[in-house]
Amino acid sequence: MKLKQIGLLPRVIIAIVVGIALGLILPEVVVRGFETFNSIFSQFLSFLIPLIIVGLVTPAIADIGKGAGKLLLITALIAYGDTVFSGFLSYFTSVSVFPSLISQGAASEISEAHNLEPYFTINIPPVMDVMSALVLSFTLGLGMAFFNSSLLKRGAGEFKAIIAKAIEVALIPILPLYIMGIFMGMASTGQAWHIISVFISIIGVIFLMHIGLLVLQYCIAGVIAHRNPFKALVTMLPAYFTALGTSSSAATIPVTLERAKLNGVRDEVAGFVVPLCATIHLSGSAMKITACAVALMLMQGLPVSVGMFTGFILMLGVMMVAAPGVPGGAIMAALGVLQSVLGFDADQQALMIALYITMDSFGTACNVTGDGAIALIINHFKK
Repeated sequence: MKLKQIGLLPRVIIAIVVGIALGLILPEVVVRGFETFNSIFSQFLSFLIPLIIVGLVTPAIADIGKGAGKLLLITALIAYGDTVFSGFLSYFTSVSVFPSLISQGAASEISEAHNLEPYFTINIPPVMDVMSALVLSFTLGLGMAFFNSSLLKRGAGEFKAIIAKAIEVALIPILPLYIMGIFMGMASTGQAWHIISVFISIIGVIFLMHIGLLVLQYCIAGVIAHRNPFKALVTMLPAYFTALGTSSSAATIPVTLERAKLNGVRDEVAGFVVPLCATIHLSGSAMKITACAVALMLMQGLPVSVGMFTGFILMLGVMMVAAPGVPGGAIMAALGVLQSVLGFDADQQALMIALYITMDSFGTACNVTGDGAIALIINHFKK
């Protein structure tokens, strides 16, 4: 079987296992060689993050901005509000539960696992910082939507294709090797097993949060639309399991459409809301990213203040519009916010990617099932 035929999740799991095994048996001189590779790759990742923001966010903002009508505005606001709400729900749940799962001695384990120095490194400064990239994306995206500039839109689309290809060809294939090097360093310092056990606990808590979020979404939709929330949620389960298998919101759209119509959503409303929400409504992804960020910061003894995460969650909700259509799109789009707001370095970002990919299909399933709840609400208001 070719490497490309193996999914990203299996490759990441294999990389973690192999990294731990090699870290236990290889001498320090070899592990430092992998640290050298990781150092260079982290510089490349930092260089690419602002370009990812400009390349993915600009056309996404332009595409949303060109639509007219109250229905689009209401749907977008509900989707954004739900994404932000799920982020705050994840934050408050995480700061309440995770400290009991992370032992007192775990605060500095990630930093201790990276005290092996690389033989050399190459400095690759980014062309702009993350905040400048985000402001530029909004300026260009809104300008293209307002002036309906076909030339700029075509250029933005081509630049997005370049960035998507860079992620697909240069970033995603190398990422498992980078993660392997990180866990190799952890294993060489004896910290890998404890961190893995903490990760497993975190994944279990996030899965339960996803279930709680879906129940809450359908209870709210049921009250507004005067429907039985649990019956509506059960009707949407085929969409949930389809997304669980495909890990793709876009591939699940036909099933989501069918199940939303069975819930009584009119054809024209379902045909508008479901494809749109597949692009802008990523509440499950925002919940995962927020929880993983809190967990990693707690493991390193870093502050997880409400003020810091308020800005992070509000910006994350905006960045999520750039997520669909790109491999690992949600976490890739979030890297800039993780860096600029929470101060994550390349190693922390790699651990975030590993955690996120491990639960990728569950987040996608939560996203598309929640789309059915929004469709019920929009169907009620559009008389």
